[in-house]
Amino acid sequence: MTHPLRIAIVDDHPMVAEGIQSILESYNDVDVVGTLNSGREMIDQLETLAPDVILMDLNMPDLGGLTATEMVLETRPQTRIVILSMHDSPEYISSALSHGAMGYLLKDVPTDEIKLAIDTVMGGDQYLCTGAKGAITPKEGGARDALTGREQTILLQLAQGQSNKEVALTLDISVRTVETHRKNIKRKLGISSTAGLTRYALEHGVLQGTGVDF
Repeated sequence: MTHPLRIAIVDDHPMVAEGIQSILESYNDVDVVGTLNSGREMIDQLETLAPDVILMDLNMPDLGGLTATEMVLETRPQTRIVILSMHDSPEYISSALSHGAMGYLLKDVPTDEIKLAIDTVMGGDQYLCTGAKGAITPKEGGARDALTGREQTILLQLAQGQSNKEVALTLDISVRTVETHRKNIKRKLGISSTAGLTRYALEHGVLQGTGVDF
């Protein structure tokens, strides 16, 4: 039997966090490991809580949801992040996805949709609630835009022919973290091979100005 999903809730409104916690605790396959008031608290307790999924508010004091999302993924790229927000503007949604969030939920969604979003992102797919999905339209180059800053850096280094170990040494992170980033990059871009990553980098100008000769 697999362990229950470890869920952390990050929201500076206690009533919101407690309400979501109450909803999730009704599921046998979910364990709410923490409710935190800010992105900073999440970062400070990330390794201790080791969440599989973080439900993250966008607007919080001290450290906002977008910055916290990037910082979480730097340390635990395997963690899935679902943004919880009252904002349904395309700018907010696109920005959340470009920072590495796998899902976006408006705070007025039906309660069972929160669990659906969690299950969807744990399965490796993106989840946008109906209100969020209707607010954005696909655009050319969207796949690359969906890569986080760290993923774009790693894509460049892999396309230059560096091994996972070399990338890890350059960025001062573990080989396992590089491998996880690499899998996420391939999944987001729909590419299955290193040769495909190199071809993508060439076709989309990732290597422009690097002086790399292929």
